[in-house]
Amino acid sequence: MPYADTKDDVRLYFEEVGSGTPILFVHEFAADYASWEPQMRYFSRSHRCITYSARGYIPSHIPDSADAYSYQHFRDDAVAVLDHLKIPAAHLVGLSMGAYSALQAGIQMPKRALSLTLAGVGSGFEKERLQGFRDQCMAHAEEFEKGDPDVVAKVSGMAPGRIPFLIKDPRGFKEFYDALAKHDVQGSAHTQRGFQRGRPPLYEFEDDISRLTLPTLIIVGDEDDSCVEASLYLKKRIATSGLAMFPKTGHVLNLEEPALFNETLERFLVQAEAGRWGARDPRSVRP
Repeated sequence: MPYADTKDDVRLYFEEVGSGTPILFVHEFAADYASWEPQMRYFSRSHRCITYSARGYIPSHIPDSADAYSYQHFRDDAVAVLDHLKIPAAHLVGLSMGAYSALQAGIQMPKRALSLTLAGVGSGFEKERLQGFRDQCMAHAEEFEKGDPDVVAKVSGMAPGRIPFLIKDPRGFKEFYDALAKHDVQGSAHTQRGFQRGRPPLYEFEDDISRLTLPTLIIVGDEDDSCVEASLYLKKRIATSGLAMFPKTGHVLNLEEPALFNETLERFLVQAEAGRWGARDPRSVRP
């Protein structure tokens, strides 16, 4: 099995397929490397596609300490996969937790990113909801550690932002839910405490975000209540960003609407690679 090693000796399982300009797919909390299969199959026709399981997600290594699950670890892990494959820069495509990590990589190491795709990003963004979000993360971690069968799926799989997927595509949702039920409970608990609860909200990086010049695509479902405001926030502050909102869609964008997601991402990549996805013309901004 192919693995990339991180600076703190965590082994990350990855898969790659295709050739051409590289795309690195970075998964959400309730997923793993396999959740990008609809994108790996589609984009490998024209690109070199890489997907990996984050630390704490089998078959990657599961560190014992919660201290090994900070947002900085997840950010650096994405770059560690690129380093292992000797890829100088790639299009970074992330969903939720993966979008946050892609954004952080773009802020801290912009030369490693050809572009950023930030889908379903920003849960816990609103200041008045932040403490409630963090308390919920701690409660979820404690629930995971009770060890009940399928606990991660029962707690995270039925979150409000995932219900549109269940209603729209019960068969696809069952596949998603069954995969989630196999997650390692300790890795999930550590991720909730370290990454989800510990990561700073987006507005704490406002100056850094406003300085971004990478081509950036923001995607959000109109029924993903936790991420709509954060997506609008990023659109207003990243001059080189575009925003796509999927109708009647929740949080699991790439699986709930795979064809629309692929079409939207492909149009963006074509323009980004052609140098046609620039900053907004100041003349188009309302005074």
